[in-house]
Amino acid sequence: MGAGGTLHAPASAPTRHSRPAPTHPGAWWLWALSLGTAATRTTNPLLLALLITVSAYVVITRRPHAPWSRSYGAFVKLALAVLLIRLLFTTILGSPIPGTHTLLTLPEVPLPHWAQGIRLGGRVTAEGLTFALYDAMKLATLLICVGAANALANPARLLKSLPGALYEMGVAVVVALTFAPNLIADVQRLRAARRLRGRPDRGVRGLLQVGLPVLEGALERSVALAAAMDARGYGRTARVPAPVRRTTAALTLGGLLGVCAGTYGLLTAAGGTYGIPVLVAGVAAALGGLWLGGRRTVRTRYRPDRWDARAWLVTASGAAVAALLFLAAARDPAALHPGVVPLTAPTLPLWPAAAVLLGLLPAFVTPAPENTVSTPVKEPS
Repeated sequence: MGAGGTLHAPASAPTRHSRPAPTHPGAWWLWALSLGTAATRTTNPLLLALLITVSAYVVITRRPHAPWSRSYGAFVKLALAVLLIRLLFTTILGSPIPGTHTLLTLPEVPLPHWAQGIRLGGRVTAEGLTFALYDAMKLATLLICVGAANALANPARLLKSLPGALYEMGVAVVVALTFAPNLIADVQRLRAARRLRGRPDRGVRGLLQVGLPVLEGALERSVALAAAMDARGYGRTARVPAPVRRTTAALTLGGLLGVCAGTYGLLTAAGGTYGIPVLVAGVAAALGGLWLGGRRTVRTRYRPDRWDARAWLVTASGAAVAALLFLAAARDPAALHPGVVPLTAPTLPLWPAAAVLLGLLPAFVTPAPENTVSTPVKEPS
């Protein structure tokens, strides 16, 4: 009751709205690998730049606020390093692409007769550098797409979603993926502490004095992780009959051989007839082997991630980009692989570019990442 006998309604507590479940990590990996597969079908720098832009936009809008999600910048730097190294090798070792536009001429080092076909120095042409740039951009785009998957998919949740046969291998991969961010965080923390104490943190001396505590912390973390895994029964397997073990080994080995043979058939012109059936049969046999192999692993899942409609949309958007670029490469290879002799400016094909834009769908159908910084609620006076 307020002044003058006026009744005031009590301030209602802020209600918490249930947030939608995060997207399945396997969907993010399938989406990113599909974009990377699409990148292998073209050397057009405009399409490759569009693929990088699409993946970067999705990462910026849907990357969660977690230490492991900061790896995208490292993959971008690695992609830039790949570009520079490829251009440097082309400049020093030359290029098999003939060219007429000479940019510079380096002193050529004479080589013995057994090194015919290899040269050091000589003429550097614009055609050779352009061809090297196009080819390196394809690998750089693939690396950036893998970095997008690392930044979007939670490695711990991905491990929980793996089949039982891949559980031990998945644990090793997740530990490797989470070790690098922790190592970088330890280095930054120790360097900041040394700067606050007025001690040098650069040069060989600073590196040695920072490296020893970092290695000590990594060793302690490894011992603690090994003890925790042993306490939870990691590595213990159930007894499986011998016929099931032999069937599992036969299906897994035969499936892997079928996948290799089918992939080789798809990549060669002569194997186009048998490539797809052999690949499908190999994938089916490998999945059967994984399903039988999972019977050896006794473990349970707490609140497993569900493959909902959003996961299907994310996967379908990436698969559509890859399938449409495969179709474009078969129908109009000149547009997806611009020539460098004679040297001409690349053009952006319209419908393959529109197909790449389908990869933006996850930025609109998936939930936004939860902000970890909470805003304090002001109490009513």
